[in-house]
Amino acid sequence: MRTEDGHDLRHHGDAEVRDDGGSLVDLAVNVRADTPPVWLREHIAASLGGLAAYPDGRAARAAVAARHGLPVERVLLTAGAAEAFVLLARALKVRRPVVVHPQFTEPEAALRDAGHTVGRVLLREEDGFRLDPAAVPEDADLVVIGNPTNPTSVLHPADVIAGLARPGRVLVVDEAFMDAVPGEREALAGRVDVPGLVVLRSLTKTWGLAGLRIGYVLAAPETVEDLQRAQPLWPVSSPALAAAEACVGPRAVAEAAHAAHRIAADRAHLLAGLARFTPAGLRVAGPSQGPFVLVRLERAFAVRRRLRELGYAVRRGDTFPGLDQQWLRLAVRDRGTTDGFLRALERAMTD
Repeated sequence: MRTEDGHDLRHHGDAEVRDDGGSLVDLAVNVRADTPPVWLREHIAASLGGLAAYPDGRAARAAVAARHGLPVERVLLTAGAAEAFVLLARALKVRRPVVVHPQFTEPEAALRDAGHTVGRVLLREEDGFRLDPAAVPEDADLVVIGNPTNPTSVLHPADVIAGLARPGRVLVVDEAFMDAVPGEREALAGRVDVPGLVVLRSLTKTWGLAGLRIGYVLAAPETVEDLQRAQPLWPVSSPALAAAEACVGPRAVAEAAHAAHRIAADRAHLLAGLARFTPAGLRVAGPSQGPFVLVRLERAFAVRRRLRELGYAVRRGDTFPGLDQQWLRLAVRDRGTTDGFLRALERAMTD
C-alpha cells in the first residue's frame, strides 16, 4: 500500500531478506537471533499430536492474564500483533483515528483498508523523536503509538503516554518490543487505571515465532468483546496457543529478562562502533532503547545497496512516514555479527 506521499506502508523488514536476500546476514528483521530456543521448539512440537482437535485457547488466555495480573476477560489472543491492528480498524467505531509516526506502518495500513481517513502526528528528529502530547489533536478518538517505537527505538515515559487518554478516546499502545527493555520499564501492560487503554503484545520478536503468528491484546472487557466478534472462529492455531502459554510462564519471563540485558549490552557495542562514523556524517536517533537502532547518513540508499553486495541486509527507512531515503534501521545482533557489519559499513561508506 503506497500512500499519496509515496510511503509504502506494506514494506517490512522481511522484504530485505526474501528471494535474493536469503543468504545475507540479517540486520533488517527485528526478531531475536538464535530463536526459538530448543525447549520452546520441543514444547511446540509436542502439541502437534493434538492437531485433530479444534484449538482451545482457554489455558493460554489464562496464562497471559496471570502474567500481567489481569482477569481473563481483559485478554484476547491474536495471530500476531498485526491481526490486532486489523481487528481494531474493523471493529471500533471511530471518526478521527490518529497514528503517531514514525512507527510500525501496519496500524495505518489496516485503518486505511477499513475505510478510515487517518491523521498523522509526525515526531521530529530535532526533538529526538520524543512524543509531544500537545501535537495529538484533542478530537482524535483513536490514537496509536509504539513503545519502544519501531523504527526510532525511542522509549516514551509511560506517564506521558497515559496522559493521552481522554473520555471517548481509544489509546492503542504497541508494546511489541517492550520485553526487550530491561525491567520493561515504562510498560502500560497490566494497567487498568487508564481509560480507553489497549495494549498490544507480540511473542514473535523475542521468541523467534514470526512464522507461527501469536500475540495478544490487553483491554477493557467490552473492547475485548468487540474485537473478538470481528475475529474468525479459531483464529489462533493449537501450536501457537501452546507457544503462548509457554512464553508467558515464569521460566520464559526470566529468560526474556536475561535476554533484554544482553540486548542492551549488544546495543551499546553497536552504538560505540557507529560512533566512529560520526565525522563521516552518520547520526543515530535516540537514545536507543529497543533491539534496533535508527541511523541517518547521506547516500543511505547507495550504502544499503553496497552492504547487500558485501553480504548484509539492513532495513530501509523511507517507507516510514516522517523519514526519507537518508535513514536505515539496524537490528541489534551479537558482537561478532556487529563487528563484521561495522567493517562492511566502513567499506560501503568509503566506496
